[in-house]
Amino acid sequence: MLDKKYKPYVTSCREFDLEIGQRTLVMGILNVTPDSFSDGGQFTSVTTALNHAIAMIKADADIIDIGGESTRPGSEFVDAEEEKKRVIPVIQELKRYINKPISIDTYKASVAKAAFEAGANILNDVWGLQKEPEIAKVAAEYDVPVIMMHNQEDTVYETDLMEAIKEFFEKSIAIAHEAGIKDEKIILDPGIGFGKTVKQNLEVMNRLEELQALGYPVLLGISRKSIIGKTLDLPSHDRLEGTIALNATGIVKGAEIIRVHDLKEGVRTARMMDAVVRGLYEE
Repeated sequence: MLDKKYKPYVTSCREFDLEIGQRTLVMGILNVTPDSFSDGGQFTSVTTALNHAIAMIKADADIIDIGGESTRPGSEFVDAEEEKKRVIPVIQELKRYINKPISIDTYKASVAKAAFEAGANILNDVWGLQKEPEIAKVAAEYDVPVIMMHNQEDTVYETDLMEAIKEFFEKSIAIAHEAGIKDEKIILDPGIGFGKTVKQNLEVMNRLEELQALGYPVLLGISRKSIIGKTLDLPSHDRLEGTIALNATGIVKGAEIIRVHDLKEGVRTARMMDAVVRGLYEE
């Protein structure tokens, strides 16, 4: 068992309570984009997005993560107004039909604010509050949990890889604290697939437990990513086994939340690993 710097606790995300550390939470991915690397264009209408979200809830997703701008390499920039047009109607419709927390995957302060007004419960920022630092004040205003992901424009690291990631997070945490975000609202994501080569991604996975030193829960988002495709020479639609292997590794190394496309398999992976790692099994 890892020596985590925190005990299981409950943090509020508006009308919901999120239990951190009791069991592995599973976040379902809902991309309402035309160009995401794995499922782009599949859920761009409100109806298809709603149906997919309902299916993920039936498969026991704990959180639904909605994104309106692809972050795959080479993707085109989406301005805030277009991003709002994509995500806000979906959030509004989901709030009518599902009873689970919704996270908004954005780094833009105005999109985050509009999403929280529409009912979103969690901020998932792929730039760790550093692209638009004012987003931290928005998150503090609505008192929501904040997932801060490590990211950078290139793959050059002047120092040890994990130490560089920790330094990035220390800056993000400082921005959060200055804005009034409490420690129990902070979740860290090492950013597998962002600003890292395949070899660097594998190193982060191998050393993931080192993030425990910062004292915050870790979210792992590796579903169908190129770390799997390039290691196994597989296209994005055929990376399920690799995803399961990396999620299981991440849970052993301390991840509290896994972000997945394939809910049934993700939930089963989490429950099996929790039986082993957390002792959550009763005869």
